[in-house]
Amino acid sequence: MSETMTLEVQPREQTGKNANRRSRAAGRIPAVVYGGGKESVSIEVDRKTLIDMLKGHSGENPIFLLKLAGKERHAMIRNTQIHPLSRQVIHIDFQRVLMDQKVRVAVPIELTGTAYGVKTEAGILDFVTREVHVECLPGEIPKHLEVDVTNLHVGEHFEAKELQLPEGVVLLDEPDRVIVSVSHGRLETDDAAAATAEPEVIKRTKAES
Repeated sequence: MSETMTLEVQPREQTGKNANRRSRAAGRIPAVVYGGGKESVSIEVDRKTLIDMLKGHSGENPIFLLKLAGKERHAMIRNTQIHPLSRQVIHIDFQRVLMDQKVRVAVPIELTGTAYGVKTEAGILDFVTREVHVECLPGEIPKHLEVDVTNLHVGEHFEAKELQLPEGVVLLDEPDRVIVSVSHGRLETDDAAAATAEPEVIKRTKAES
């Protein structure tokens, strides 16, 4: 389940490109906190502190307890802006959340095992859907959902409705959405097609003869 990480943040007294540039030069990331029936608040967070926190967190949807001027508010990262050249985070959107109200998030899928169709039938595994959307309380967000592909044969697939969801977690995607499938190997298909293909008939004109 999702863990809560405490993050000290500072108010942004000035906004705009120049102010944001100065914040980034000082090792801080400009950000905004919105939602929860309250006005948006411009803040900034220490880059190194945030990056270290995220590196130590294994989930895709961390919950933060933002501490600002003696006040605390739970929030999630809803959007990050990345610099096209440096690939560094240059802005973050935090959304306030209430721990007793459900949220909608995308949860990654992790595959386990080796499919029977791949191991013994020369099939190819196709990982079609790598995340699904669910609804649950913030504290119950799964870090990931596992799919065991061990028993999948060639021609078989695994659908979203077969996912083992923790209690309190509801699937929002279509139940018949394919998560992973095993199909015939290309080489085998190409060889079969070549074996059954009719020989090409070459017609010659009188001049060529």
